[in-house]
Amino acid sequence: MKSSPLVGAALSLATALAVPASAGEPLVLAGATVHTGDGRTLPGASVVLEDGRIRSVGGESPPGAARVDLAGKHLYPGLIDADTVLGLVEIGSVKGSRDDAEVGEVNPNLRPELAVNPDSELIPVARTGGVLLAHIHVRAGLVSGRTALIQLAGRTWEDMTVRAPVFLHVRWPTLRIDRSGRNPTKPAEQVEARELRLRALEDAFREARAYRAARAAGAERDRDPKWESMLPVLSGRLPVAVHAERLAQIHAALDWAEREEVSIVLFGGADAWRARERLATARVPVVLGSVLSLPLRRHEPVDVAYRNAALLHEAGVPFAFSTGPNAWAASNARNLRDNAALAVAYGLPKEAALTALTLGAARILGVDDRLGSIAPGKQATLFATSAPLFAPGSRVTHAWIAGQPVGLRDRQRRLYERYRDRSR
Repeated sequence: MKSSPLVGAALSLATALAVPASAGEPLVLAGATVHTGDGRTLPGASVVLEDGRIRSVGGESPPGAARVDLAGKHLYPGLIDADTVLGLVEIGSVKGSRDDAEVGEVNPNLRPELAVNPDSELIPVARTGGVLLAHIHVRAGLVSGRTALIQLAGRTWEDMTVRAPVFLHVRWPTLRIDRSGRNPTKPAEQVEARELRLRALEDAFREARAYRAARAAGAERDRDPKWESMLPVLSGRLPVAVHAERLAQIHAALDWAEREEVSIVLFGGADAWRARERLATARVPVVLGSVLSLPLRRHEPVDVAYRNAALLHEAGVPFAFSTGPNAWAASNARNLRDNAALAVAYGLPKEAALTALTLGAARILGVDDRLGSIAPGKQATLFATSAPLFAPGSRVTHAWIAGQPVGLRDRQRRLYERYRDRSR
C-alpha cells in the first residue's frame, strides 16, 4: 500500500521530536499548555515523568532526559468514564461477547474486573477520545455486584485493575406505575412487582446483617461469598452506588440510605437537578448518565438533560460524567468529552466540566490521592490534544498510562489506512 508524502513527513517529524526514554528514566513533556485538573492552567510548562509517576510540573527539566515536544498542544489528566460497561461488552447483538449481566437479582459478590477483555477493540477507540480510565459494573439485577476502576491498558485484568471494589451497586426498582393502558402488565401487577423488588432489597441487607451477627457470635457456618461481599458495606468501609433516574426513586434511595445508615453515591440521576438541594445537604455525589439524552417527561424542555450538570454545580453537588451503562456505552465511551462540552454549552463553567471529567470523578471513586490531576507524585496518566479539549476538531495526539505511552491506532484508523489509497 502506498503511503502519502504528508503522512511520511509527519512520521519523520514525530520521530525527530519524540526521543524515547528507557524504562525508569525521566521523560520530559515540554512546551504544552498544562491543564492540571484542579483549576490551574500553566502555559508552556514542562511535566517530568519518572517510574510511572509525575516527578515535577513546571520546574526544571533533568539534564539529558528524553523529551517529547508538545509545543502548541494541551496536556490533560486522563479522562474517567465514571459509569460504563467498557471491556465487558464488545458487540451488543452477540451474546458471547457480553459479560454485563448475570442470572439472579441479588449478586453482591460479582467482580466485573474478572470479566474484562483486555483485547477489546473498543478500548483503543475510547483512548482516542482521551478516556484512559473506566469505572465498570454489571448492569443487570437488583444488587448487581461490586464495581471496579480499570485503566485502559494492560495485558491482563490484573494489569488493568486500579481499584476494586469501589462500590456495591444497587439498581433502585422503578416506582412508576403505568396506567395509560399501553403497558400489557396491569397496574396491580406492576405494584406487586415493585413491592417484591423493594422487599428483596430489604431482605438482602437484613440477611447480610444476620450473617454478620452470626459470625460475630462465633456460630459455626460456612462462609457465604454473597454475604461476605456485603460486610464492608455494613461496616461503612464500602459505599453503595445507587442507580436511580426519577425523582421518586432518588428520594426513596436517600430515605433508605438514612434508615440503613449506609453511604451512597447516586448514579444516573436524570432528575438529580430536581433534588439538588437535598443532595447537597446530604453530601451525596452524582455520577450523571449520558448528557445526550431525551427528557423523561413529554412536557419537559428538550434541554433538561443538558442543563442538569450546571444546576448541580450551582447547588454545590459533586458530580462526574459518564456515558452510562446502556447497551451502547462501550462504543460511545470515546464521546465522553462531548457530554461535558454540551453541558458547558448549557451553562456549566469549562473548568468545572474538566474537573468533573478528571479530579472530581477521582474523588467520587476514592482515587484522588493518585489520579485525576497533573501533580507531583501522582500516577502519570495523561494525554495531549491538538487544541483545547472542548474545541471542535480537537484530537488526541499522545497518551500515557502509568507513565507508558499507549497507542492511538484503533480499528477505525486501521481500516481508514487500509482503504485510504484504494483505487476508485
